[in-house]
Amino acid sequence: MSLQGKTLFITGASRGIGREIALRAARDGANIVIAAKSAEPHPKLPGTIYSVAEEVEAAGGKALALQVDVRDEVAVHQALARANEHFGGIDALVNNAGAIKLTGVQHLELKRFDLMHQINTRAVLLCSQAALPYLKKFAGHILNLSPPLNLATQWFAQYSPYTVTKYGMSMLTLGMSEEFRNYGISVNSLWPQTMIATAAIEFQLGSRESFKHARTPAIMADAAHVILSSTNRSLTGRLLIDEEILRENGVTEFEHYRFAPGTSDKLMPDLFID
Repeated sequence: MSLQGKTLFITGASRGIGREIALRAARDGANIVIAAKSAEPHPKLPGTIYSVAEEVEAAGGKALALQVDVRDEVAVHQALARANEHFGGIDALVNNAGAIKLTGVQHLELKRFDLMHQINTRAVLLCSQAALPYLKKFAGHILNLSPPLNLATQWFAQYSPYTVTKYGMSMLTLGMSEEFRNYGISVNSLWPQTMIATAAIEFQLGSRESFKHARTPAIMADAAHVILSSTNRSLTGRLLIDEEILRENGVTEFEHYRFAPGTSDKLMPDLFID
């Protein structure tokens, strides 16, 4: 399986899982469009579209850094058009950009819900719609970083607004897989089995203490690679878990994905995973 010569448009790719997916594909010799807001360094979160572009080139890929706010319809359409012109097509859209606030209805500011809805659910619709003319030409892929539809009440009790916006992404996955069937486009979701150690999670939690219970973003990147390498809609309409899809493809060893390998600390399941 290889993504050599394929063009991936990845939102939120300036850090974390999006960056890792970009670098994994770059090692195959893929073309990577780093589409994110972070053009300037953040005081607490490392990475910009330009630093990731340099890493992609160093890894063996070709990079195009585009500053894009996925809430901006005009900017999204312009970015995809520019990516298509630059690389001569788009083979895959990875909807990785996300916003999170683990707060219930009672105490959540409406503008924060609007932000989560716009960056999570609405951006999947917008980016997929804008990418469709290009993806049709190559029977491409759409991959959404969103969870299985686990309707256990525990996932709604404390932070239902966030849950609604992430589940909206997954429902769009199921819908678009059927809607785009005649174009040969594969649409899937991917979610981690365990907590993933990223700077964004560290920023949310205020420390790295929980990282000893986490895996690195590499497991998500390897799982995404399997999905994006599949052909002829052999994999579509699924809400996939990173460990499960890797096991389906023969991976049996996962210790090297631990943030702290060799420890006996129990891994912490991610949200929406029983």
